[in-house]
Amino acid sequence: MAKFARKVRSFLRQPLFIRLWFLPLWILLGLSKLLIIGVPFRLLAPRLGNRAGVYPWVPLLDPQQEKRARLVGHAVRLAARYTPWNSNCFPQAVSARLLLGFYEIPYALCFGLMRESRSGEMRAHAWVVAGKVDVTGGASFGQFSVVGCFIAPYIGDT
Repeated sequence: MAKFARKVRSFLRQPLFIRLWFLPLWILLGLSKLLIIGVPFRLLAPRLGNRAGVYPWVPLLDPQQEKRARLVGHAVRLAARYTPWNSNCFPQAVSARLLLGFYEIPYALCFGLMRESRSGEMRAHAWVVAGKVDVTGGASFGQFSVVGCFIAPYIGDT
């Protein structure tokens, strides 16, 4: 019971944005997971943004958009920690993309591959960046080879 009380106190210390978006994001992560499992990528891809190919570029943000993008990333990662299903990089990226789109914050959602040095197996990863902010997926450009990138539809055609 003490652990639960500590977690509640910690949650209540979060910014209002995080507290307001926690439950909707928790649900959105589940819906994103269901979409990823049940919908072919070719049908999901047009909803991710405009295809930008394999040459990613990061849209610039004003300071207010940057602050909001950081909050979006924090909220998505926090909600993902508490889902009973695996909310790995792809559902987090889809959820972050939707929330950034809601606030009309320019973003780039990227997919990458990396070969494991020991086993030789390929690892896939998805991440979202907005300006200087690694919204979800961490600083992945240096580790993964980009195989596809989608940008916010309202920042122009590629």
